Amino acid sequence: MFLKGYTKQEKSWMMYDWANSAHSVIVVTILPIFFNSIATERGMSIWGYATSAAMLIVALMAPVLGAFGDFRGWRKKLFFGFMLLGVLACAALAVTPMVDFADPVVVERTAMAILVLYIVSTVGFAGANLYYDSFLNDVTTPERMDSVSTMCYGLGYIGGSTIPLLLFLLLVGAFGVDMMPAMSFAFGLTAAWWFVFSLPLLKNVEQTSWVERTAHPVRDSLAGLAKTAKEIFGYKAMFVYLIAYFFYIDGVNTVIHMSTSYGDTLGLDSTAMLLALLLVQVLGLPFALLYIKLADRFGARARVGIGIGVYCFITVFAFFISETWHFWVLAVLVSTSQGGIQALSRSMFGKMIPDKSRTGEFFGFYDIFGKFSAIMGPTLVAVTNGIAVDVISRTSTASAEEIEAMAAPWGVLSILIIFIIGGGLYFFVLPRYLKRGAGKAA
Repeated sequence: MFLKGYTKQEKSWMMYDWANSAHSVIVVTILPIFFNSIATERGMSIWGYATSAAMLIVALMAPVLGAFGDFRGWRKKLFFGFMLLGVLACAALAVTPMVDFADPVVVERTAMAILVLYIVSTVGFAGANLYYDSFLNDVTTPERMDSVSTMCYGLGYIGGSTIPLLLFLLLVGAFGVDMMPAMSFAFGLTAAWWFVFSLPLLKNVEQTSWVERTAHPVRDSLAGLAKTAKEIFGYKAMFVYLIAYFFYIDGVNTVIHMSTSYGDTLGLDSTAMLLALLLVQVLGLPFALLYIKLADRFGARARVGIGIGVYCFITVFAFFISETWHFWVLAVLVSTSQGGIQALSRSMFGKMIPDKSRTGEFFGFYDIFGKFSAIMGPTLVAVTNGIAVDVISRTSTASAEEIEAMAAPWGVLSILIIFIIGGGLYFFVLPRYLKRGAGKAA
């Protein structure tokens, strides 16, 4: 019903969001809670630094990877390689909850293993997404991009984001399975789910735009990247848009990656938080459909702008969280804009690309802006949280856990700075260049 009118290639491409959303919800939301439960101290800060490290690796590789993806026949192979890397890391995570937690040495090693596997899975997830985004121009037309890009997020919400999390909660709540075996099952299911539902893309989506491979691919790719960077800088609307995107999408990603770690640090009930996150996924589809309708009527640029405003409010509201029901309100607010702002940002950029045969190169830069921003946000939260802990501990006699809980809201509030900068560029600078005809955005 929801996919009526979409082509086979569009449906197969959209199904990958159904596939990789299992990683987004299980690894990004449940794993931090697991890590915090075994970390000795400053779990929120450590998790922020680990997230930044993962994004730094991808950001440094993104432009070259994107250029390689433009060679004939390479895009799907590289996509498969990174997808498989992420799948294998998730499969390995399934072992970590089953170790002997009575041994402090084992606990310390397990915590380190979790961080390494989290980084590897994130690199695989982000690397595969780079090529997945690049396929957008191969499977649809500019006129259909807003609808296709947004609907794929809707599929992700009702599929990979909802079903694995629901099964995990049923195991723990309805069937009384212990938390550690349930987590092991969830990580293993994530690996299997991600791999199986990636098969439609691998079977039905083909690279239709490319450049021929040269005798010196690495050297020529680097030269091509310099050319693409120069083009982006000269194409003023695209350049300003990417800078604005760098900031506001950083805030979105930071909220996604740090939400459960933040709630757990505040001492909120883990099961209630996961139920709230399940609500985000359930509401994700109707809000994605609403974004499609509103984008058709008012334009993608207006809808992204509203999303930025919603996230500014979310950041301020998060500072005052003290009860579990506050987290539920936060979850509803996030569900209104999370998928829409990401999907329409991608389609806006896709329509700005002047040379469709070099989609991979341009999306490589799009990806590097997104991933470098994802380094900044978690690092800012971690640093601000660490400073707040040091300041509070000098004057407070509270326990370490209580001091962490008092400091955490300041780390989250720091995200507002990023949204203000990104929103300022998006609302006040970008329109000037669009009016001059330096670029287009629907």
